Amino acid sequence: AGRIAAELGNALVAPVVAYVPEGRISPPTEHMRQAGTISVPEAAFKAVIDGAARSFAQHGFTDIVILGDSGNYQGALKAVADALNRDWQRGPARAHFIGDYYLAAQAPFAKLLREHGVSDAQIGTHAGAADTSLMLAVDASRVWPDKASAGAEGVSGDPRRASAELGKLGTDLVVQRSVAAIRQATAAPR
Repeated sequence: AGRIAAELGNALVAPVVAYVPEGRISPPTEHMRQAGTISVPEAAFKAVIDGAARSFAQHGFTDIVILGDSGNYQGALKAVADALNRDWQRGPARAHFIGDYYLAAQAPFAKLLREHGVSDAQIGTHAGAADTSLMLAVDASRVWPDKASAGAEGVSGDPRRASAELGKLGTDLVVQRSVAAIRQATAAPR
């Protein structure tokens, strides 16, 4: 997000919302079936995003961009942006849900990884070569190489092919596509 803001040249990054919907808590569904996962109800998550956006608008921000890096809650983010825009029809503020932020790290990044010899089985869908490469490029201290193996709990794919260099390809792609989508969204008339 910091790189996106720097590229835009006129944006600030709000604090990251750390607690997100990761499945029902009891009985557990989705990521909540994995040890160590923390989840919040979707309604609570949406209320936090809504309150933060309304706070920014109250303080004079006119284009509030909403990004999320997990597929679990893309629909919730879009729903919040849509509701805010209905409420703000006559005011200066607009909310922009930018799905390209998440989408760029999916199929387009997987295509780049395949072009660099990483197989679909290695790329995976959670904590495999794709996710691990992105994290290595963003904050390598959050990757535990001794735990990075195919078949480990919560891993879908094989993180052993991951590298910061491959992750940089992905982060560059995410920044490029997000900046383009944000510029398009904020330039569009109401």
